[in-house]
Amino acid sequence: MKLLQIDSSARSSSVTRQLTAKFVEEWKKNHPAGEIIRRDLATTFPHITDDWGRTHLEPSQLTPAQRNYLSMSDHLIEELQAADTIVIGAPMYNVAIPSSLKAWIDQVVRMGKTFGYGPSGARGLLSDKKVIVITARGGAYPKGTPGEKVDFQEPYLRHILGFIGLTDVTFIHAENQAREEAGPSLASAAEHIGRLVADQSQQLAH
Repeated sequence: MKLLQIDSSARSSSVTRQLTAKFVEEWKKNHPAGEIIRRDLATTFPHITDDWGRTHLEPSQLTPAQRNYLSMSDHLIEELQAADTIVIGAPMYNVAIPSSLKAWIDQVVRMGKTFGYGPSGARGLLSDKKVIVITARGGAYPKGTPGEKVDFQEPYLRHILGFIGLTDVTFIHAENQAREEAGPSLASAAEHIGRLVADQSQQLAH
């Protein structure tokens, strides 16, 4: 079993980093022989440039410089393909996701690699993977409330992950982190992580 841990917070001691570490700890207990691949997006991360258009060329047509440019995308996609479970730490910045996480998404959403087109339109090429997205939010955005309208985090991530075939996605929100309810919400998220990992392990055992 392989777990891909993705952290996107700019803060080394952020809530999402604490919770992805909690997830990894629980996962390791249940998969002691499992492999953990760590991807920290807080470091300098490449953005899309004009060279991205070369992704539509046949590999044999690429120059050495173009192959070098696409090597990061290739490597990130290989990490995704190899993983059985993916945990993503995604703090909410300005009601959306961090630019570092968007840059990662732009590198892995790639035609011919993670999605393709057929008679019925686009289809994702990744499958049979569990994705857990752990978020931290200053406020709360429950469904059916005015706050839901300005949540550009979960709907976007659910859509773009599904676009590349990652449809088994669970969100765990540590909400109200800028309010008095921060502590109980964080504790609830941690408990949710423990239950989720245990449940998934039991499902695999059967």
